[in-house]
Amino acid sequence: MPKLGEIIAEARKRNQLSQKELASMIKREDGKTISPQYLNDIERDRRSPGDYVLEQFAKVLKLDEDYLYYLVGEYPADLRESAANADRFQVAMRAFRRSLENKSDMGN
Repeated sequence: MPKLGEIIAEARKRNQLSQKELASMIKREDGKTISPQYLNDIERDRRSPGDYVLEQFAKVLKLDEDYLYYLVGEYPADLRESAANADRFQVAMRAFRRSLENKSDMGN
């Protein structure tokens, strides 16, 4: 499975952006842009961005936000904040696993 840094680096290159250019497009919650060094650390999987920065990457690079959350092993904030009880969580995970199994069956 690919890592977040790999996906971001590939998308950046596909969009013909340098690290400096992309960094200038990604804002932190305080409105300041991230540094090229911080972006480099993310691309090399030495650092993991917070929710706000992750969502900026999805928007700027036209990547699926939910997939980026999946790659970092997190749930989007709206799901973390929902009142999901154990039963609802189990149902959702079973559906998710079935979906993954069905997609892998299609590829064979």
